[in-house]
Amino acid sequence: MVPSTKGQRGRVTTVGDDGSSHSIISSLSSSSLVRLRRTITLFSGVCINLGIIIGSGIFVSPKGVLEGAGSVGLTLVLWSACGVFSLLGALCFAELGTTYPTSGAVYTYLRIIYGDLVAFLYLWISVLMAMPSFFAILALTLGDYCLQPVFPDPDCPPPRLVVQLVGTAAMLLLGLVNTVSTRLSTFVQNLFSICKVIALAIIIIAGLVQLIKGQTKHFQNAFEGSTFSGLGFALYAGLYSYTGWESLNYVAEELKNPIKNLPRAIFISVTVVTTLYVFTNVAYFTAIAPEELLASNAVAVTFGDKLLGGFALVMPICVALSMIGSINGNIIICSRMLFVGAREKHVPSVLSMIHIKFLTPLPAIVVMLVLSMCYAFSSDIYTLINFFSFVAWTSIGAAVAGLVWKRWREPDIPRPYKINIVVPILFVLAAIFLVVMGTIDSPIDTAIGVGITLTGLPVYLVFVYPKRLPSWLIEFEGRVTRILQMTLQVVPEETKE
Repeated sequence: MVPSTKGQRGRVTTVGDDGSSHSIISSLSSSSLVRLRRTITLFSGVCINLGIIIGSGIFVSPKGVLEGAGSVGLTLVLWSACGVFSLLGALCFAELGTTYPTSGAVYTYLRIIYGDLVAFLYLWISVLMAMPSFFAILALTLGDYCLQPVFPDPDCPPPRLVVQLVGTAAMLLLGLVNTVSTRLSTFVQNLFSICKVIALAIIIIAGLVQLIKGQTKHFQNAFEGSTFSGLGFALYAGLYSYTGWESLNYVAEELKNPIKNLPRAIFISVTVVTTLYVFTNVAYFTAIAPEELLASNAVAVTFGDKLLGGFALVMPICVALSMIGSINGNIIICSRMLFVGAREKHVPSVLSMIHIKFLTPLPAIVVMLVLSMCYAFSSDIYTLINFFSFVAWTSIGAAVAGLVWKRWREPDIPRPYKINIVVPILFVLAAIFLVVMGTIDSPIDTAIGVGITLTGLPVYLVFVYPKRLPSWLIEFEGRVTRILQMTLQVVPEETKE
C-alpha cells in the first residue's frame, strides 16, 4: 500500500518508488533502535487507568444513576454493581492482553479474532468521530471549570469561544508533552491521577465527618422509591463513569513486564476506583438530599458549597485537574491505537512512524489533536457522542466473546493469565443486556451510530482490502509520506534483526 521507508543507523532515509534514497537527517546513534520503549512501570500503569477512568462523571453528574434507580439504597448498589461489572471486563482484558501482548487493545483483539474488516470499522469510527468528540467534551469541560472562578454567576456563563480556546490550548500543551517524552507524559499522568484521588479523598473525609456527626437522615428507608423501569438508563450512567478500564491494554508494548504488571495494574486500578466511587456517593448523600442531587448538574460543586465553606473553590479546581489527567491519558492510548492501525496498513503508514529523537508516535498524536480541535469548535458534539455507546459496548462485548471462542478453538495457546471461563460468559451476557436496553431506550441514536460505522465499509473495500492500489495512488502517498517524514523528522519503527 505504501512505498517502503527505512531508518538506517546513523542516517535516516526514505526510499522512493524508483529505489532512490533520500537523506533526511543523520542524528541517530549507531547503537540505538528507533522504537517505542518499555518505560511504563506498574505504578504508572495504575495511574494511567486511574487517570482515564476518573473523569468528569463522578464529580459532575452522578444524578443519572439516582434518576434511574429512584432511591439512595439502590443507587449505591448500582454503583457497586457497575464497579464489579467493570472489574469482570477488565480481568477478561487482562487475559487478552497477556495472551496477545501487543498494543491496540480492542482494535488488536478484534483484528486477531474476527479479521481485518471488523477491526477496520472499529478503528474508523473510533478515530474519525468517537475519540475526537470525547476529547473535545473533556477539553470543553476543562475550559468551563477553569473559567468558573472568573464567571461565578451561573446566569452569566463564560463566552463559548473563550471556553473553546482554553480547552484547545490545554490539548495542545498536553500534546506537546506526549510528543517530547513518554516518560514525561506518564509523569504528568501520575501527578494528576494522584490529584484526582486526593480530590475524592477530600469528599470522602468530609462525608465521614458528617456521618460521625449523625447526618444519616438520607439513608433512612434507603430503598424507598426504588424502581427498575429506569435500570438501563441508570446502568449506562454508572458505567460511563467507569469508562476506560481497558486503557492500559492500548499501551501493552510500552509496559514493563506486561505479563505480571498488566493484570496487577488492572485489578488495582478498578478496585480502587470502585471503592472511591461508592464512598464518594455515600459522602454526597450525607450533605445533599436526593431532590437536591437531581437538581444539580455539578454535584461535587454543590457538595463543596455546602460543606467546605471558603474552601469550596477546591471542587472546580479538582474537576479541572481531573480533566487534564483524562485528556493526557487519552492522548497516550488513542495515539497508540492509531499507531498500531497504521502498522497493520489500515491507515496511512506515516501514522506508524516515530520521532527520531523523542521516540514517540508524533504523526498519530498530531492527527488526534487536529481532529479533536475540530470537534471542540463544533456545536453538536454532545449529541454526537451518544451515537457510539452501542458501538463501544458491542465492540468490547465482541472482544470478550472472542476470548471464549479462542478458548474453545485454540485451547493450547499459552495464556500466562487465565480467568475462570464463567467470568467472560457473564460479561458477554451483561454486555448483550446493555446493548439491547440501550437500543430499546434510544433506537434512533443506535441506528445513526451503526450507519456512521458502516460508512467505513466502502473505504475498506477501495483502499484497504485490495492487495495492490493503483500506481498513481501509491506514488502520491509515497510523495506525501516523504514530505511528512522530512517535516516531522519521523521514521518507521525499527526491530532487531
